Amino acid sequence: MFHIQPTTEMFSESEAIVFGLYEENKLNQQVYEQYNDALDGALDQYIKDGDVSNAYKKVSKVFTLNQIPAKRLYIVGLGKKENLTPSRLKAAYGVLFKQLQKDHISEVSVLLHSFETPQTSVTEAASLISEAMITAPYQFEHYKTNNAKPDTKLTNVCILTDDNKQHIESALDKGYATGHGINTARHLVQLPGNLLTATDLAAYAQSMAEELGFEKEILDKEDMENLGMGALLAVNQGSTEPPKMIVLKYQGKEDWNDVVGLVGKGITFDTGGYSIKPKDGIVGMKSDMGGAAAVLGAMEIVGRLKPAQNIIAVIPSTDNMISGSAFKPDDVITSLSGKTIEVLNTDAEGRLALADGITYAKRLKADRIIDVATLTGGVVVALGDITTGAMTNNQAFYKKVEEASQRTGEPMWQLPYNTMYQDKVRSSDVADLNNSPGRKAHAIMAGSFLAEFAEETPWVHLDIAGTATTDSVYDLGPKGPTGVMASTIANYILHL
Repeated sequence: MFHIQPTTEMFSESEAIVFGLYEENKLNQQVYEQYNDALDGALDQYIKDGDVSNAYKKVSKVFTLNQIPAKRLYIVGLGKKENLTPSRLKAAYGVLFKQLQKDHISEVSVLLHSFETPQTSVTEAASLISEAMITAPYQFEHYKTNNAKPDTKLTNVCILTDDNKQHIESALDKGYATGHGINTARHLVQLPGNLLTATDLAAYAQSMAEELGFEKEILDKEDMENLGMGALLAVNQGSTEPPKMIVLKYQGKEDWNDVVGLVGKGITFDTGGYSIKPKDGIVGMKSDMGGAAAVLGAMEIVGRLKPAQNIIAVIPSTDNMISGSAFKPDDVITSLSGKTIEVLNTDAEGRLALADGITYAKRLKADRIIDVATLTGGVVVALGDITTGAMTNNQAFYKKVEEASQRTGEPMWQLPYNTMYQDKVRSSDVADLNNSPGRKAHAIMAGSFLAEFAEETPWVHLDIAGTATTDSVYDLGPKGPTGVMASTIANYILHL
């Protein structure tokens, strides 16, 4: 899909040429001057008339009318150079690639150095190009019988640059892998609950393992009963679908040490159980496995790029249904860790599944753990659909994950965690813990509960209940699942 040519090829034949244009000093930008001269000053006139804009995220299309071999120029407005962070550049790329899709462009040449800024190196600009090219025009599969033919897709992207070819190729590979990992997470979350059961999710993970060379382990219900995974099994009690504990292992070092554990909530549909959700709140609960999707997306990125790191991914998966055998408020269950739990809310099921997932990750020698889950409505109230809520028991570890989120443009915000919150989840007359102390500080209580199972292991909790989906089209994707945190988790691993 990608090939690299020197900038001397900027006047070669192409369906479209792309370059960036800043608000300041446009006449000092060599690329602009060269094309403006070739078009007999037409670009200056277009800017004067308002037909071409250098404002941020404005994409202008110019037909060359055979004055140069390329049929069209696409000029990406970048705004002020000092404001162009990597995240803002990626969003501008997203607008570009959506426009190219709309125009049915199948091949394009990009003047890479026209997008370089003090905040963004040429290699990073290349990585962002390939990521945005994959994620921005992405379209969800659907089940309509009048399925229209897909839009023309880019099949040939020429990167025009005089920089080190190997470095640029590596950057393009990174962005390409990241984009596909995000789209994998999006795809899984979009699948309805009747087409993505725990068994289906396990089969998908197994297929990924075979393709990318991971070791795998899929625990069935009998395995869980033998091990004592009473928390996950309790959530599954009301279902006719069997639960799965999905494990993928990637070993990038000679010895199995310094292991990053990834634990993703895999509730494939959540009714709330006997603490049933209202009719409006239950719609969309196919997305309650967004944490599992993020973990699998991150593992796809890892599998494609093969960093020298050790990772264990653990996904506890089931649906949460209602039947005569379903677990109930006031039940007392025993988790894999041996800790007993009083169930006060069957709709606080995700933390129960994650409790056994975190414990199992520790048994598999995880030295630090990131859990990711569409866990609470409370985090949506607090942070909306823009920022992921986070908690930790280790500030140094959290700082590294937060830095990764800043690099990827997936913001997070740390919620407090201290003994006062710990005391709330430890307050039960009949068990070691309770799974839901009440509405107050709901998101924090969920994280504090999980911390009881992380114990002394460095741990970061990511609540993506607000950010896993969006109700409108945005620069880097369509309405619906976002694939959030797949990129951040992989970026953290790649920067270790």
